[in-house]
Amino acid sequence: MSRRCELTGVGPLVGNNVSHANNRTKRRFLPNLQKKRIWIPEEKRWITIKATARALKSLDKKGIKAMLKK
Repeated sequence: MSRRCELTGVGPLVGNNVSHANNRTKRRFLPNLQKKRIWIPEEKRWITIKATARALKSLDKKGIKAMLKK
């Protein structure tokens, strides 16, 4: 399973760990993914999505129709 938000498409980023001695090693910044069941009233069924916490806040504000359009 990919670590990618199904609503916004956000995925992992790559950067460096920087030590006190300024040694740099590669690391990954993973998105804050959450599984959420959402009721779709038009289809009268539940769907499970994997979305970031930020996308879930936007989903609460805008609604499922607006988020699925984008």
